[in-house]
Amino acid sequence: MESGDPRSLPELISALTGDLATLVRKESELIRAEVSEKLTQSVQAGRQLGIGAALLLGAFLVLLQALVLALSKVVDPLWASLIVAAVVGCVGFALVRSAANKVSPAELMPDRSARQLRQDAQLVKDQVK
Repeated sequence: MESGDPRSLPELISALTGDLATLVRKESELIRAEVSEKLTQSVQAGRQLGIGAALLLGAFLVLLQALVLALSKVVDPLWASLIVAAVVGCVGFALVRSAANKVSPAELMPDRSARQLRQDAQLVKDQVK
């Protein structure tokens, strides 16, 4: 049986090994390039997120000022500012306190999993008896 390739079996194995090494090297270069590209995209997205958040904060502050101006048509501007500040402060405090309670160590405990483990342990004990 004669093939069209005049190389011997050791030469073919050596060529295959070299080709596989080249393939692995090229694939790792491709992965590095793709990860670098994704990292660059993430940095750009983070930058856009920060700028967007700053603009939204600015818009919110202008909206609050407009609320103060509208309320100042009814009451003294000083009182209007104090009323808006008090309401916004209370809402903000309630949101922060609620969020802080949700991330407290007691809230982060896996209650359902712990309860299920206790039930499983009890089931095993009952099976052993």
